[in-house]
Amino acid sequence: MHLVDSLRRLARAAGSLGSHEPLPPREGYALWADTYPPRPHNALMEAEQAIVRPLIDAALPTCALDVGTGTGRYLGLLKSAGAGQVVGLDMSFAMLSRTSCEMPRVCGDACRLPFGDASFDLVCSSLMVGDVADLRAWVREATRVLAPGGHLIYSDFHPSWAARRWRRTFRDAQGRRRELAYFPHQIEEHLAALQASLLAVRAIREPRVPDRPAPVVAVFHAVKPGFRAWFQRGQSIRHAHGAEATLKGSPYKEAE
Repeated sequence: MHLVDSLRRLARAAGSLGSHEPLPPREGYALWADTYPPRPHNALMEAEQAIVRPLIDAALPTCALDVGTGTGRYLGLLKSAGAGQVVGLDMSFAMLSRTSCEMPRVCGDACRLPFGDASFDLVCSSLMVGDVADLRAWVREATRVLAPGGHLIYSDFHPSWAARRWRRTFRDAQGRRRELAYFPHQIEEHLAALQASLLAVRAIREPRVPDRPAPVVAVFHAVKPGFRAWFQRGQSIRHAHGAEATLKGSPYKEAE
């Protein structure tokens, strides 16, 4: 009897840990959405946002796109930075359905953005590119939808994750521990992708957190060559030449 009880306890413990096989992003986010809050909920996210938010504020956005918006953590920050038009995009319907804000958002592919050329003066993305295998395709698309003089500000899991074999884990609504797969990218890969899209790199930041011996996040800030003519701060975006048609013509809609 004692042996049977021990085996049952071991089975319950194993079930509480969940599968050891990393989940693909879309499947993982569907399981994570119910417990994923629209705010920084760990030290890594706090460190990332502490770097990214001042960069966004300094960019003085008027029309902004948040790629990998999830539950909308950055949508309000973009609005408070001065953006009159804010759009969020994510691959996960489950995550978008957890967004309580009234700003437009769309379910779509970061490497095939459903927006016209030069639609935004700021594109940001928080820890999304770990879900993207083709880093150059993502940077190329972000550059395409950026207006001349526009800013690309994004973050990725630092290469130290792969070097130290750190894992992305979470607990689902049933309390089971899950692991989320991701694509590691080296700093050199980011720089090569930015250079290939002819973006001028303004800054690279590598924040740390107290309990980790190496940087946990890499933050990149780059600018598309040209002048911010029709996106100047203080100018109504709907009266800017071509902007209203570009945004209204994009096949995005609010998630149901």
